[in-house]
Amino acid sequence: MSAYPKSYNPFDDDAEDERALPTPWKDASDLPDGLGAPADRQQYLRQEVMRRAEATAASTSRSLSLMYDSERIGVATSEELVRQRGVLERTEKMVDKMDQDLKTSQRHINSIKSVFGGLVNYFKSKPAETPPVQNGTPTPQPSSRLKEAISTSKEQEAQNQASHPNLRKLNDSDSVPGGASSSVSTEAYPKNAHLRAYHQKIDDNLDELSLGLGRLKDIALGMQTEIEEQDDVLDRLTAKVDKLDVNIKSTERKVRQL
Repeated sequence: MSAYPKSYNPFDDDAEDERALPTPWKDASDLPDGLGAPADRQQYLRQEVMRRAEATAASTSRSLSLMYDSERIGVATSEELVRQRGVLERTEKMVDKMDQDLKTSQRHINSIKSVFGGLVNYFKSKPAETPPVQNGTPTPQPSSRLKEAISTSKEQEAQNQASHPNLRKLNDSDSVPGGASSSVSTEAYPKNAHLRAYHQKIDDNLDELSLGLGRLKDIALGMQTEIEEQDDVLDRLTAKVDKLDVNIKSTERKVRQL
């Protein structure tokens, strides 16, 4: 048996205390009769509709603010992935340089061990030298998908900071309609000016939420592609390090035999 009566509204909006029981859903039939009855039932219902519209507008504004925060976190995480790619690329270049130096050391060891080894090294082709690293740290190049997602989100954030009120600290006063504008024809909204403004604000917030969630999806897919590419770099780097470790041990044994 349910803990709540059938008259309770299960979709009551944004209760401050999650442990509190939901408030009963009220309509005209729930109003008391007699001395305590409201003078105008329609007025009560209009006030209830206005209150619900105001609460919905405030809820969508808070959701929009959370979406902006999530987008900023996604961009920051993506930029950290780009920095990590740069570290991996520099590490791989260092391992390649160590492997080249180790091969040169092995040639010198062979020259020291015997005249025949020196002759072999003389006629043996030298290993290809890698070009020297230029001054400064090269900028890592992320995957094109992630790069485009970061660029789009940053451009949108700059536009929102200049024009959108939801990037400010939101409170109840932000949801009060005053100058809400929408490209949708006003014929689709109620005739009441305040209720129409609430509906316009809700529609604008939902449209912005839809666009923002699309940008979040692009960021997530770009991060997935970047992580997969970095996994390939890690696998390649692991193989090179294992090979370098074997060569170092071999070189150490040759040095001891001198």
